[in-house]
Amino acid sequence: MMLQKLVNRDERGFTLVELLIVVAIIAILAAIAIPQFQKYRYRAWRGELSSDAKNAFTAAQAYLSDTPTGTVNSLTILTNSGYRKSDNVAFREANLTLSAGNINLYSTPLNAAGQVNNEVVISYDGAITYK
Repeated sequence: MMLQKLVNRDERGFTLVELLIVVAIIAILAAIAIPQFQKYRYRAWRGELSSDAKNAFTAAQAYLSDTPTGTVNSLTILTNSGYRKSDNVAFREANLTLSAGNINLYSTPLNAAGQVNNEVVISYDGAITYK
């Protein structure tokens, strides 16, 4: 008789304890996932910036091979030489010759303080430095 009452109970919905357990599990998963997602986004921005840096240097070298006494000092010169900027990368400055100078690019997604998260400097010899 007692077993019959347990089997035929008319239950509708979840208990408060069950709901609290589900909320706790979701909170734990979110606490793990959110920092990982931020790291993933940072790596993606850095990869995009690295790719753009190499492409900007290649375009600068193309320009300087055509104009050995010239100076790469603007985004226009790089663009005319074949560089295509990615959406999340911005051009800061350039002053590059065959024997001196560098090109500065940075990732446009800024941190909460409005500061650049990733910046790259490509020197005349092809060395890439991250700041």
